[in-house]
Amino acid sequence: MADPNHKKAETLRTRVLQGPGHVAPAVRQAAAANVDVPLAFASYVDTIHEKPAAVTDDDVEALKASGFTEDEIFEVTVAAATGAGFRRLDAVLALLEDEG
Repeated sequence: MADPNHKKAETLRTRVLQGPGHVAPAVRQAAAANVDVPLAFASYVDTIHEKPAAVTDDDVEALKASGFTEDEIFEVTVAAATGAGFRRLDAVLALLEDEG
């Protein structure tokens, strides 16, 4: 079964992870995969991937206090959330394929 939204999803993934931004694409890609994330963002990104409801304003304030701008924090947040969301979507689609 062809997914009519596949192309849109891939466009989103490409724009978030490779498009222009305040944070280098390599950092956004690392945040999306939750692999080799720069140390300053590692705990924050891991929380987004594993328990996103646990992210607090204090987490964001700590990143700001470390010298990151709101734009940089936003981009890393979106990249991590996008990566986590696609990881979950891919897992569900794989299960459906196995049932098919």
